[in-house]
Amino acid sequence: MSLNWKEIDLILSELDLPGSQIQKVIQTTFDVLCLKIHGRTGTKNILIALTSGACRMHETFKSIPKSDNPLRFAQFLNAHVMNGWIEEAIQLSDNRIVRLAIRCGGSRQIKLYVRLWSNAANVIAVDETGTVLDAMRRLPKRNEVTGGRYDPEAALAGGGKAAPKAYAIRELEGSGSFNEKIDAFYAEQGGALSLEALREQARRIFETRINRLLASLEKLAEKESDFADSNRFKEYADIILANAASIKMGDSWLDALNFYTGGTIRIELDAKQSPSQQAEAYYEKYRKAKNGLSEVREEIAAGKKELDRLETTLATLLTETNPLVLQKKIRAGADRSGGIDGAVSAQTRKADAKRPGLSFRRNEWLIIVGRDAAENDDLLRRHVKGNDLWLHVRDYAGSYVFIKQRAGKSYPLDILLDAGNLAVFYSKCRNNGEADLFYTPAKFLRRTKNGPKGLVIPTQEKNLHIKVDQKRLKELELCRIEKL
Repeated sequence: MSLNWKEIDLILSELDLPGSQIQKVIQTTFDVLCLKIHGRTGTKNILIALTSGACRMHETFKSIPKSDNPLRFAQFLNAHVMNGWIEEAIQLSDNRIVRLAIRCGGSRQIKLYVRLWSNAANVIAVDETGTVLDAMRRLPKRNEVTGGRYDPEAALAGGGKAAPKAYAIRELEGSGSFNEKIDAFYAEQGGALSLEALREQARRIFETRINRLLASLEKLAEKESDFADSNRFKEYADIILANAASIKMGDSWLDALNFYTGGTIRIELDAKQSPSQQAEAYYEKYRKAKNGLSEVREEIAAGKKELDRLETTLATLLTETNPLVLQKKIRAGADRSGGIDGAVSAQTRKADAKRPGLSFRRNEWLIIVGRDAAENDDLLRRHVKGNDLWLHVRDYAGSYVFIKQRAGKSYPLDILLDAGNLAVFYSKCRNNGEADLFYTPAKFLRRTKNGPKGLVIPTQEKNLHIKVDQKRLKELELCRIEKL
């Protein structure tokens, strides 16, 4: 259980932080920070924990373990607020946000906001203007990154806030101050609270991936069923050739004897093609289906292997009893993709994590979407090669979409349609429901001289008309590579 607002007020009143000097900052894990301060009543260690289900800030009387490798946020704080004086330490209303105003040499002041929300805890350092200098957890969607803006006072002043909830200060066993009691409580119970929250996090992450993988396997099973019946295309071609003399240009159907089964059969024809051309088209379908069956079965085998790995890993994580070890294991697997291609190398996972934009892995093909000019430009400069395929809507602003080349493979129509749907969806013509696109290998793109970032002129481009397929987009969402 995290601290409620009344408990936070009581803890701050007991700590009496104004007038204290920050002597050192220690970050033991990614979500635990300790401020070593010296004030009128001596030296204190102020623990700040962002652990889900056990968010808190209080004096700790236990020894503080040191991290083997200094962590980023602690290094930032030691460089900027060490030897600074705490001028103010208050909670903003009943909002469970603590504001520490720290005077850091001369007239410079840094505000440290400690947000003790179980679902969005953070520690954010801002300057006098409210510009974020750094955050313990960098959260771009909340603009809690260097250079962003954080002004919780303005949000609270927006009005419409309900009256404070009637929380009560817990009756805890033991003697001494509330800080002493709460420190003892979390020393005994905090590990269990943290462990359960981490297990729930692991369960959520892995079950999402497992469900995505199962959905992909279901689609592959449907393809396997279609491809497994590939002999019918060869039979159609043979029957068409055997009845070529009776087929006329313009015929849409052939009703004939099926000499394979002894019954009658009806075969769809292309009215614009000759019998030999139509037979060759069916032979080509037969060859593609036969080759596709082998690939699909390989993908299904890889998917089942990955499914076993995910289920085994989740079972192992749920039996872990050390919260710190569990947290490290979750973080170690955080850059793995969900979907059929989860069984990728560590090098591939590292590349996925570093690549800008959105990435989708579909039937072993990688599709990348740049969401703005900066990402488009970065992808062009560092993440795509000459034969990777580039797509973009005509006459509208939108994302660059790339299909990464696979050695010895041509781009399948299905993957081209996937990328085309993404190009329309991430463009200004999304609401039109359809659009013309052009596509060409990246080597035929030329940057405009002195033009805006990311702007290119394509050559040798081809046209593709796309009608947005919502079902296809939902399937692609299942194949999106997560970056947690």
